[in-house]
This record gives sequence, C-alpha cells and structure tokens, in this order.
Amino acid sequence: MAFILAFIILGIYLFRTTTPQQEASGLGRATSAYITVASFLLGALCSGIAGFVGMWVSVRANVRVSSAARRSAREALQIAVRAGGFSAIVVVCMAVFGVAILYATFYVWLGVDSPGSMMVTDLPLLLVGYGFGASFVALFAQLGGGIYTKAADVGADLVGKVEQGIPEDDPRNPAVIADLVGDNVGDCAARGADLFESIAAEIISAMILGGTMAQRCKIEDPSGFILFPLVVHSFDLVVSSVGILSIRGTRDSGLISPIEDPMAIMQKGYSVTIMLAILTFGVSTRWLLYTEQAPSAWLNFALCGLVGIITAYAFVWISKYYTDYKHEPVCLLALSSSTGHGTNIIAGVSLGMESTALPVLVISVAIISAFWLGQTSGLVDESGNPTGGLFGTAVATMGMLSTAGYVLTMDMFGPIADNAGGIVEMSQQPESVREITDVLDAVGNTTKATTKGFAIGSAALASFLLFSAYMDEVSAFAQLPFKEVDIAVPEIFVGGLLGSMLIFLFSAWACSAVGKTAQEVVNEVRRQFIERPGIMDYKEKPDYGRCVAIVASASLREMIRPGALAIISPMAVGVIFRILGHSTGQPLLGAKVVASMLMFATVAGILMALFLNTAGGAWDNAKKYIETGVLGGKGSEAHKAAVTGDTVGDPFKDTAGPSLHVLIKMLATITLVMAPIFL
Repeated sequence: MAFILAFIILGIYLFRTTTPQQEASGLGRATSAYITVASFLLGALCSGIAGFVGMWVSVRANVRVSSAARRSAREALQIAVRAGGFSAIVVVCMAVFGVAILYATFYVWLGVDSPGSMMVTDLPLLLVGYGFGASFVALFAQLGGGIYTKAADVGADLVGKVEQGIPEDDPRNPAVIADLVGDNVGDCAARGADLFESIAAEIISAMILGGTMAQRCKIEDPSGFILFPLVVHSFDLVVSSVGILSIRGTRDSGLISPIEDPMAIMQKGYSVTIMLAILTFGVSTRWLLYTEQAPSAWLNFALCGLVGIITAYAFVWISKYYTDYKHEPVCLLALSSSTGHGTNIIAGVSLGMESTALPVLVISVAIISAFWLGQTSGLVDESGNPTGGLFGTAVATMGMLSTAGYVLTMDMFGPIADNAGGIVEMSQQPESVREITDVLDAVGNTTKATTKGFAIGSAALASFLLFSAYMDEVSAFAQLPFKEVDIAVPEIFVGGLLGSMLIFLFSAWACSAVGKTAQEVVNEVRRQFIERPGIMDYKEKPDYGRCVAIVASASLREMIRPGALAIISPMAVGVIFRILGHSTGQPLLGAKVVASMLMFATVAGILMALFLNTAGGAWDNAKKYIETGVLGGKGSEAHKAAVTGDTVGDPFKDTAGPSLHVLIKMLATITLVMAPIFL
C-alpha cells in the first residue's frame, strides 16, 4: 500500500506548480517529487523496522522473565524493564537517526546556503514525506495489531473463561497462543511504530517552525533553531538509559521478601529520568537557542520545555489515577459489578467520559502557557511583532517527548510481563510464581494505560504544531496570506462536521472489525471443544494454528477499510471544495475546509481516544481487582460481570483508542504532503 501511495504522491508532485522558494533554489519539480517520495518510503521503512524490533525483543525476553520469576520478583521486574528499555531506545534512536540522515544528505546534496541554492530554513519542508511515511505504516501497524490481539483475546475469554470456566492462559484453550502472540503484535509492534511516528512528526514540525521563525526574525545563524529537536531527542536516549539502569535487581534467592510494588519502583526510575531531562533541556536551550537579538529568549524556551515535561508527568499521573485499582474510580467500578453486567457497563462508560476532563484542562493550560512564554521571549520580526509563540508550543512538545524513551519502556514492559504470566500458567509453575507474574501483569496494564495517555497528550500538542506548519506551507504555495480559519463560513463549518464524523466512523469500523473477527474465533474454539472432547482432560491437543491463521488473515483484511477511510477522506474533501472554491472565486477554499476538518477531527479524536483508552483500562483493572479476592473473587457473579466489561473494553483500549492517536497525526501529515492538490 505504501508503494501505491508513493506513486500517487510522485504523480501529484510532478504535475503541480513550483513555489517561488523552490524556483529561487533551483529545485525542479522532478527533484522535489523524488525527494518527497524517497523520504516517504524511508519513513515507512523505519516505522516498520521500529515495530519489528519491539516484537523481536519481546518474544525473546518473555521466557527469561518467567524464569526469573521463579527466583525473585525484583529480578523478573529488572529483566522485563531492561528488555522493554532496549527496544524503546532502538525506536527513539531510529527516529532521530532517520531525520538526521535525511537532513544531512539533502544539506550536502543540494548545496544548502551556498549562493543561488536553497536557504537552510526551507530545508525542513522537504522532510514532511518522512513523517507521513512513518504515520502511514504506524496506522496500519496499530489497526492490524489491535484487531489481531483483541479478536484473539475476546474469543479466548468468551469461550474459555465464561463458557468452559477454565482459567486465563490455560493451554487447553485453542485460542491461547493467538492471544499471547497478539499481546506482542498489538503492544510492542504497534506502540513502537506509534511513538516512533510521534517523535518523527514532532521533530519535523518543530524544525519547520524553528526555520520559519528564524527567517522572520532575521537570525544570523538559524541552524541552532532547526537542529534543536534532534539534540533534545538525542539527550532523551541518555537520560532514559540512566532511568532504566536505575532499576536494579537483587540476587538473594534465599530470602522470600514481600513483593515490593513494581509501580513504585518504576515511578522512582521515572523521577530520575525527569530530573535529568530538565537539566539537559536547560543546557541544550542555552547552547542552541541563544541569540544576540534576544539574550533572554533561551530562558523562556527552557521554561516552555519545563511546561511540556510537567504536562507529561501530569498525563501519566491522571491515567494512573483512573486506571489503577489503588485509586477510587476503579474500586467503584468493581463495586458496580456486584449488581450485574449492565451496571458495570454504565459505570465504565461514565468513568471513561469523566476521565476526559482533567487531561483536556492540562493540555489547554500547557498550550496557552507555552504560547505565551514564546510570545514574550523577545524575538520579533522586522515590523516589531513578537513571533516566538508557536515555537514555544513546539518546544513544549519536545519537553513532553523528552522522556519518551522511558515511557515507551514502561509500555513495552506490559506485554512482556503478560506473556511471562502465560508461560508460567502453561508450564504449570507453582502458585507463588504465578502471583509474582500477576502483580507484574497488573502493573503492566497500568503502564500501558499511562503510555496511551502520554501518546494522546503528545498527539494533541504535536497536531497543534502541524496545523501551523500546514498553514505556513499553504500560504507559501498560494502566495496569499493564510492566518486563520473562519468557522462562520458554511463550507468551512461543513468541513469541521465531516472531520468530527470521520473520528466516529473510524472508531466504529475499528471496533466492528474486532467484533467480526472475534465471532470467527469463538465459533472455531467452540467447534474444537465439541469435536475434540479430550481437550478438557488433557488427552487431546487443541489445534492452536487454526486460531492464529484466522486472526492473522482477518486483521490484514479488516484493517484496510478504516485505513483507507483515513487516507482518502481528507484528500477527497480538499479536492471537492477546491473545485467549488474555483467556481465561486474563493482561491483558498479547499485548503481552508481541509484545515477546519483537521482541527475538528483533532479535537474529537483526542476526546474520543481519552474516553476509549481510560474506559477500557479501568474495566480491565476492575476485573483484576476482583480477581485479587474482593467481592467474591474469581468465579463469583461480580467477576462474571467484570469479565463482560473487560471484553467490551478490549477493542476500546487496544484497537480503536490507540489507532486514533495515529489517525490524528496522520491527518496532519497527509495534509502537509498533499497541500498542493488543495490549491
């Protein structure tokens, strides 16, 4: 699919008008077309590799974690965290490396900044293809992975736990292998590609904004502003590594210590990372963002970074509050299960809706305060207007993602611990070992929920930057000022309606894909239990391969519809309204309608994703909380109701929710790449 799209992009870029900047730099249509396509394919390739590395590490680490759990909980935790850390660091490394290589290649190859060629401040616009390629593959990784993992999970739970009454991860369940493989596909591969794409899109949009701001302010040496994002994320590798290595294991196997709370240990590591990130961020702003024109500007930008880091911490804390059973919301949700299935669903949905309030307030404060800090930084253009506002928001987004390595580690930790639990259950280890892996698994659920919160927060901030980058690009192409989008114009209002609708339709298709595939799995598992009665008393071996084949082929088939919707709709809307605008004499109509579609889709998408992720995570942990023995424990009526809630929450939190963060950023990057066809 990436190759088909690459040809379409090539065609669009070969037949469009060139911008004055390109003519000044001697870049022909063909050159810019090939550059965009090459960076698109490179982004797609790197995004794929990022997902692959996550899987590769995870399937090798899970056995080691389950083996370590026989010795001590602390050792199991250490191995799981370090395995997650390895793949997380590779992912961040790829993002920085890919952009740096492209930047350096184009810089040398196009002879940037020599007389008669292009300005260094225009160079980042050539990299938009990379961000689009990354988000394109990430969307399919997330959709396909989400459909795969949840169809297997729902199918295994409905027949295994509810109908047959066998425990989770029991080897007698024909869908159990598909379920465990799915955890890797959905969490390691998909989240790896997702955060890779977040970082890539954010580096590129910050480079574009840094470049345009340096150009407007006539700064002598703009390269500091352009390369700043790459430096921040390189420091991220260092500070996250220190945070990961601060979690150390103890090898005294003789003492049976009480199980420490793994969440507390990981939070300690996170605090170490954050402290170091604040230090390195301050150093890099002073080093790269200091200019003679505004000697105190770097301090304002350092504060913007601090705003971003605090936002990240707040997001992690809020997600934890709503999804961890140590806090009130999940306990109340578990309590509602004691009165039946319906009340559990009502409580879960209302919890999810309520959980959108705090994050939105946090994002709002962050965007406004970062913008204001940037505006007052003292950087002004020729006519004396302050211009640092948008770059301030860009710096805040970098601050938020400056601990991405450690956050991604906490996420990769989840499926590794989950699989380790499955291996312990299947190899029939003693109950004490299963207790250790259960604690790690419950923590893994919370860390997965916190990472999703983090990913949405960064998507919200990053998409705000990408709007501005899009508007800059459109005004460069059209040679007309394009500063604001007026919703009071009917066509533009309609664009907004379409954008919000896109989010709901996309989520619906993603959830129904899981439902359809899960039905196939349920029928297959039931068939095996009827045709092979020996499975239940271990006389016959279930046919695991059939279930794996069903979910693998179904997820590849089902992910095309929502994916195509996301790619085609902004292009279609832009082209239709461009034709309308042409006939009514409004030259920028197509671009404006797309901008409004993008903004509304972002707003609706953030809220929808927060709702889906939190509701799903809370349902899952309410079930885990009951399984610890409250309200009658496993097998009680309350537990059955909680399993229903968990089943409903599965496609919410692992298919539709995470696909939405990628969708938000992909809409933003696709409009950047396709901007020429809207004019």
